[in-house]
Amino acid sequence: FTEAAELCYISQSAISQQINALEDELGVKLYKRSGRKFELTPAGEYFYKRGKVILQDVENLRNETARIGSNDELNLTIGYLAGYDGSELSETISSFSATYPEVAITVFKGTHEDLFNAIRNGKASIVISDQRRAFSDEYENFVLKQSPAYVAFSSNNPLAEVKELTTSNLEKYPCIVVASKDREKVEQDFYENTLGIGKMFLFADTLDEAKLTALGGKGYLLIDKIGAGNEGTFILKEVKRPDRSAIVRTYCAFWKKKKSNYYIEEFADALRKHFSD
Repeated sequence: FTEAAELCYISQSAISQQINALEDELGVKLYKRSGRKFELTPAGEYFYKRGKVILQDVENLRNETARIGSNDELNLTIGYLAGYDGSELSETISSFSATYPEVAITVFKGTHEDLFNAIRNGKASIVISDQRRAFSDEYENFVLKQSPAYVAFSSNNPLAEVKELTTSNLEKYPCIVVASKDREKVEQDFYENTLGIGKMFLFADTLDEAKLTALGGKGYLLIDKIGAGNEGTFILKEVKRPDRSAIVRTYCAFWKKKKSNYYIEEFADALRKHFSD
């Protein structure tokens, strides 16, 4: 009782009065006193254990409600990969904004490194990218979908005559990659050594430039079936390894666990639904 009084910054007699008032309200004894010692009754034991759980739930409820209502929660900054060309993101933003009109959304695109730095430095709430690094426990690694790799090329490209494409068929033709000057070597290494695609490379600053280059018959683009909206313009064929195994890329939404909130999680769930659809 003395220690409880000190922790609550009130007198010991006030603690005793509060417990007596609680027993009167409940109509049961919560503890039995024996001299200067006391022990909890079964009712007191139950009240103590369940009360701790309920009070923690109330505290969590208060904190989460305050988080959802704070101004920080009402702003989402979303980063996506510069080479992404699908409709899933725009569809998600449209449906999410209709459900949560109070949330202001800002969108930007960048390279893998841009997105990683943005989420690490707190400049992005959530980023959408394919997996390039091993998953980290510091982040939510929210898998959206796994997609087989396709190549896209113009109808006058000799690859159009190949019935079943493998990475070996591609070695004679340039792989067109969207990359800034300072990222060319990094992207080439990923394509050549991680994916096993490409021996010759052409680089474009933007996706539109890369598409026009491919349509001009100068090479092919690596593309995922996710969001592929160029079926009427390009020939799309799945590409496999020489042993006929699929080349699969994993698309994820990433955000910091410590920065997670209701709206980020709701957006990620909606995003996964649109990717699945």
